[in-house]
Amino acid sequence: MAIERILKDDASEEKGERARMASFVGAIAITDLVKTTLGPKGMDKILQSTGRGQEVTVTNDGATILKSLHIDNPAAKVLIDISKVQDDEVGDGTTSVVVLAGELLREAEKLVAAKIHPMTIISGYRIAAECARNALLQRVVDNKENAEKFKSDLMKIAKTTLSSKILSQDKEHFAQLAVDAVMRLKGSTNLEAIQIIKKPGGSLKDSFLDEGFILDKKIGLGQPKRIENAKILVANTAMDTDKVKIYGARVRVDSMSKVAEIEGAEKEKMREKVQKIIAHGINCFVNRQLIYNFPEELFADAGVLAIEHADFDGIERLALVTGGEIASTFDNPESVKLGHCKLIEEIMIGEDKLIHFSGVEMGQACTIVLRGASHHMLDEAERSLHDALCVLSQTVNDTRVVLGGGWPEMVMAKAVDELARQTPGKKSHAIEAFSRSLVAIPTIIADNAGLDSADLVAQLRAEHHKEGCNAGIDVISGSVGDMAELGISESFKVKQAVLLSATEAAEMILRVDEIITCAPRKREDRM
Repeated sequence: MAIERILKDDASEEKGERARMASFVGAIAITDLVKTTLGPKGMDKILQSTGRGQEVTVTNDGATILKSLHIDNPAAKVLIDISKVQDDEVGDGTTSVVVLAGELLREAEKLVAAKIHPMTIISGYRIAAECARNALLQRVVDNKENAEKFKSDLMKIAKTTLSSKILSQDKEHFAQLAVDAVMRLKGSTNLEAIQIIKKPGGSLKDSFLDEGFILDKKIGLGQPKRIENAKILVANTAMDTDKVKIYGARVRVDSMSKVAEIEGAEKEKMREKVQKIIAHGINCFVNRQLIYNFPEELFADAGVLAIEHADFDGIERLALVTGGEIASTFDNPESVKLGHCKLIEEIMIGEDKLIHFSGVEMGQACTIVLRGASHHMLDEAERSLHDALCVLSQTVNDTRVVLGGGWPEMVMAKAVDELARQTPGKKSHAIEAFSRSLVAIPTIIADNAGLDSADLVAQLRAEHHKEGCNAGIDVISGSVGDMAELGISESFKVKQAVLLSATEAAEMILRVDEIITCAPRKREDRM
């Protein structure tokens, strides 16, 4: 007797071996896709969208690459997810986390083939991850007390983060920009106070950091071009509320003079509103919506600088930076909080005019202006800089620093290896596999640089058996180098996040023994 099918016709299910196979294959394929972007000699990918305009993105950032992929494989989706979370949480290490998870699964596949139960592998991985984290914790450096040393740590971290990105040629310059910007935040991780403006033209070296705030707008006609000690009212209000709307209202008049009266009444209402606004005692009015010609004239006569149609991010940031609030009613001036700044003037960047607010209330704000040859270049530069800013702002809070260049992986692998030798039972195979996966990261860094990875990693392992060793892969000279001397540092928080996320993702995929795909919903023919 045939067993009745439970699932609908088009639904499919994969069981046991086949399901696990599908998960492994998907996860490993994703890993192989992004692993060539790892390290200082990693290459970039071009992503072309199939939408209108066929937009092209050139990027090296693991999270950006994976976000743009449309993938059916469920295990691959888990990896894409951890890479996104890594990007939101700490900003850097998006590629490493996927590579490590993929390597853990590659090792697990061999163990499963050798008839070791997935649960045994998972518990082995758990123990190994804990051991690896403790090994790193013993070797972290914390220069929280010494401001000079801490600043140089931040510089090193910024340079290390940027060296695998498009900005690697000018990493000194950009590391300085990023560190200055983050030091202004005084420990807050809110990167909204750092505004990044992209202006094509010039070269990447022409990028600069500007204390204060730049609004991407022009100053209107007949208005003061320069205001000192500005009082700013930031608003989101429609200046034409009082017009009789054309669609929907019908006015019948019996002579032209009545039309003139209606227009006069409209103008009067506009004038009243403008007077209410000027009554706040301001000399700069920034509006999210349009300010029409007539109110603009009135503002100009009153010597108030009126800026219309400022984009919403710009407005929110401007309110934040100048210490004002966004107002939408103007009946009681005493309750409205005005923004202040020392000077408002018009500046030129490239061919564009922008409005520059300097001497703002919140000293934490600043604007980074990026220049570059093309839009693609600027977008990638912004992503790279954003990664650096994220990592630095996290490091300011959690000041622990480790060396980079494959050093942390080797330290962890050594500790995990020793643990494997002391552990009885089948778990020891899983723990050993964990250490092999960790070593895969320096191996891939070396491979991407076209070096002989087997030789280099063997040398590294030998070096690491000496006490207090700082050896890592020096990709530039193509040999094993001292990471402390080369100034290659990474944030402990990033490394910890990579380790824990990758282990958890690998565990999750390992637990799967069945994949059920639902039947697509049928469209009814409406013929």
